[in-house]
Amino acid sequence: MDSKLRRMTILSSMAVIFLVAILVLYTNRDENTKQETVKPQIQQEEEAATTDGPQKDGQIGNDLSAFLRDNTFFDQESNPLLTGMGDERVSLSLMVTSVEKDLRVQIVDKSGKPVAGESFYISLEGTGEYKDLDRDGVIYIGDLPAGEYYVELLPISGYHVPENGTKVRVKDKVEYLAIDDISLLIKTEADIDAEAEDTAVADALEDADKTEIKKLQTTTSNSRVGIDVSKWNGDIDWDKVRNAGVEFAIVRAGYRGSVTGSLVEDPYFAANMKGAAASGVPVGVYFFTQAVNEVEAVEEASTVLQLVREYNLDYPIFIDTEGAGGNGRADGLDAETRTLVCEAFCRTVENAGYEAGVYGSRNWYNNNLYADRLDNDYCIWLAEYRSVPLYQGYYQIWQYTSKGKIDGIEGNVDMNVSYY
Repeated sequence: MDSKLRRMTILSSMAVIFLVAILVLYTNRDENTKQETVKPQIQQEEEAATTDGPQKDGQIGNDLSAFLRDNTFFDQESNPLLTGMGDERVSLSLMVTSVEKDLRVQIVDKSGKPVAGESFYISLEGTGEYKDLDRDGVIYIGDLPAGEYYVELLPISGYHVPENGTKVRVKDKVEYLAIDDISLLIKTEADIDAEAEDTAVADALEDADKTEIKKLQTTTSNSRVGIDVSKWNGDIDWDKVRNAGVEFAIVRAGYRGSVTGSLVEDPYFAANMKGAAASGVPVGVYFFTQAVNEVEAVEEASTVLQLVREYNLDYPIFIDTEGAGGNGRADGLDAETRTLVCEAFCRTVENAGYEAGVYGSRNWYNNNLYADRLDNDYCIWLAEYRSVPLYQGYYQIWQYTSKGKIDGIEGNVDMNVSYY
């Protein structure tokens, strides 16, 4: 009995082993069949990709090795996916502006800021090459015939320059339109020698007499009293100023340097504009000019328009035309040129939708400007320090003293009456 049972057990075990072996063999045969079926399909696709017509870049079906057959895949210059990888050069571009028979070429980085400290060269079609002599990232070319040109930035070590030139149009005549990229030229006093550049001299001081009124005048039915301020007035408590009876303020936006001609924002401009607005004091703005021609006047107007874009103005934008101690770059202008400068500034301001005006002393209007060409179209702001002005022309605002005192401002302050 035991022997019979042993034989049956052995036979059963052998049968199970046999069945398992058959199952393993069948499974392997099925996988091999699938692989043999798929392999010819991949081979056919590879052969088609290499023999049938032009190849396209990229992956073919599920063939993850297709890139190995692309001769340009690892070519940095040919493959845009690799462009810039491992290239530490700064990418440059050009911003080009023309006002009148001129070009200003600004070399900027990818953030739009001028790149200073390099001797860049540009090539201007038909005229030759020009160098950034002062290495400020700006190249100015004047006296160009009107027409279309190609400007090209020449290669320079450490930088990636545009592959193609920039097509520009040189304007034949000034159009009195704000320059869009003027913000790139606006400097702060940290960028310049402010002591040498900010040198306006109030001509009205020489014409003052003993009748000069030094206190805030009284408002009438057709007049308002106000002040004008700049960095020279320091920090201002605008609430105290308003409570002291000031009804308007004209704030200096900036100035053109009397030596280099730099366009500079007054360091207190933003604080004064925000302080006046918070206290409810209506404002206008002014800019001290040292422009020597209409082109520069458009630049100055564009600078102010850029600076005031965040603020509401209740009074005009004025061009402040005074001397700069006799050595200023614009001190020697004749009356015709200086009048053209004022007109260009004002026309540019008006074309931007603002009201424009001119500031000057009695002697300045009489001797250095053709005032009759200005007072019909623009707001005239007269500086004359006496109880009754002697000026015979038409004016809307009268600055009657530079020695006023007002609560909220330390030291002297200019005071005004507006009939505007």
